[in-house]
Amino acid sequence: MTYHVVKPKNLKAQVRLPASKSISNRAMVLNALSGGQPGLLGNISDCDDSTVMMEALFLLDQERREGAACKLPPVVNVKAAGTAMRFLTALLAVSPGTHTITGTERMQHRPIGVLVEALRSLGAQIEYIGEEGFPPLRITGADLRGGEIALAGDVSSQYISALLMIAPKLQEGLMLRLKGDIVSRPYINMTLAMMREHGAKARWTGRNTLQVEPHPYQPTPYAVEADWSAASYWFEMVLLSEKRDSTVLLYGLFNKSLQGDSAVREMFKKLSVSSLTMDFTGDESKTLILRNGKTPKRIELDFTKTPDLAQTLVVACALKGIAFCFTGLQSLRIKETDRIAALQTELAKLGVRVEVEGDSIMRWAGPEAQPAGEIPYLCPLPGTAIDTYEDHRMAMAFAPAALVLGSIDINNPEVVSKSYPRFWDNLQEAGMEVLAKS
Repeated sequence: MTYHVVKPKNLKAQVRLPASKSISNRAMVLNALSGGQPGLLGNISDCDDSTVMMEALFLLDQERREGAACKLPPVVNVKAAGTAMRFLTALLAVSPGTHTITGTERMQHRPIGVLVEALRSLGAQIEYIGEEGFPPLRITGADLRGGEIALAGDVSSQYISALLMIAPKLQEGLMLRLKGDIVSRPYINMTLAMMREHGAKARWTGRNTLQVEPHPYQPTPYAVEADWSAASYWFEMVLLSEKRDSTVLLYGLFNKSLQGDSAVREMFKKLSVSSLTMDFTGDESKTLILRNGKTPKRIELDFTKTPDLAQTLVVACALKGIAFCFTGLQSLRIKETDRIAALQTELAKLGVRVEVEGDSIMRWAGPEAQPAGEIPYLCPLPGTAIDTYEDHRMAMAFAPAALVLGSIDINNPEVVSKSYPRFWDNLQEAGMEVLAKS
């Protein structure tokens, strides 16, 4: 399927954002580890990743309750949910029974060896069913001894969070030493904060050292805040709108957020887009996004702590004609797709030729410096469509291009269900046409 997205006459929108996927998935794991009931959790995300997590945890809870009488197959299929793969691998290692965890073909090519080796060093019983270092895995749960381990700080923060969350159940707790630069530190801090809210004793004991005591979790009511990553696409739309009085009102964001991606406010502020936190309506906040000031000609940003915002900013700057140098992109190669290669390919369709240095730097010198080529800057060929590579963020980052180009075609638009199921509905509510093409 392909969606043809047409820009609105005016961008004046009020949007109820989805719940944070990152917080939802952590909240469900912590609730399961504490023995809490599902009713303790409020505003859980309805995206694909969280639905997969919920189904897997239901399976485990049913097995625990019914024991040998449970007839459900001991196979957990996380599909394309990377967070679920990492978190459930650790959870299954401390849960009774033997399970196989698998996913899509792409998931079976996303590395998990670092996490498996760390868990094995703590006493876990994990086997590779296929290729060494990759899912699927066969895991036999046990009481793990815990202790001290070391990991490179530049591995996925989901590996680190997965280990931290099971650590209170380990006989000796966990001392985790991170070597070198730490990628996505805000996600680690999010995990620690949520663990403490559930009764764990977990903290940084040094700049690169984490300590978790063998202290049990307590069932705790928990309400999930709205998703700042989802908000980023609305910041992008306000920036790209040709009318300076364009505004978007977003519901449910926390001003003092656990999400590292709340840094999107400061990033877009550098691009002349501001956000104002309005009065609360009941328990719900309102955030107004509007243009404010002059757009810069060039910007530099480091995405080491916020890799999920990279696609939004790359596309936004390219379409606005803002030259950039973006660093800290190393984790983009192993996401739902190779996001660096995908961005290069799809931006080239629009006449934007970005340069990449290694795995961590992307540059663009601006429209004036574009080399001669078949496609001039922002003059795509008729019938051009953006491919999404089974990656929700590719679809959502490029959809706002309609505000600059007049319209844009997005292939396989259903991928947004991974994190933002109502994205296309929200675009229509904001006045954009979203038409299905065969």
